[in-house]
Amino acid sequence: MNILIVDDHPLFRHALIHAVRYSLPQAQINETASVTEFYTRLEQGPEPDLVLLDLHLPGASGFSALVHVRAQYPAIPIVVVSAHEEVAVIQRALAHGAVAYIPKSAPPQHIGEALHAVLAGDTWAPPNLPMSSNDPRARDEADFAERIKTLTPQQFRVLMMVAEGLLNKQIAYMLDVSEATIKAHVTAIFRKLGVQNRTQAVLAISTLNVDEPKL
Repeated sequence: MNILIVDDHPLFRHALIHAVRYSLPQAQINETASVTEFYTRLEQGPEPDLVLLDLHLPGASGFSALVHVRAQYPAIPIVVVSAHEEVAVIQRALAHGAVAYIPKSAPPQHIGEALHAVLAGDTWAPPNLPMSSNDPRARDEADFAERIKTLTPQQFRVLMMVAEGLLNKQIAYMLDVSEATIKAHVTAIFRKLGVQNRTQAVLAISTLNVDEPKL
């Protein structure tokens, strides 16, 4: 059993590793701190049997990483582990393909329940969660999520860098490719997302955003 934890907070990764080992003592656990590291590990293989994914990560925007990884690696079950406890956020995560949602405040027994349920092929959500959603953004969000799924992994990386406000030459330098290659990627991204420019792309991405959790 190969489990990958994706979270940029070292202290919480450490705590989650212990919680997972308590429930699954034979599991091999790996960890990454960003979406870039996450994709590198997926591309280099072997694929993990289960991913525990935070929503707020360097190199991602809200649910974008969840949506895109689910499209590129549909066989990998993804459990969202987040500080968010709002019903709407939990419902959105499950609607975008998470097989379970574990709030970071959940007791250890809930983590164990969720992991065993997912590994048995089931889904899991916090007890007593209402499953109906009246969020008026749901249709627009679902439509954009379908477009995100059509991007290649490299196009997804470029899109996230565009969302951070980086110029083509900066993106080219960071990805070690030519600026012409980045321009070609950006053109393809705009076409797939149905937008005309960077501003529209960033506005579209915002439909998948999640506000920072309230402390």
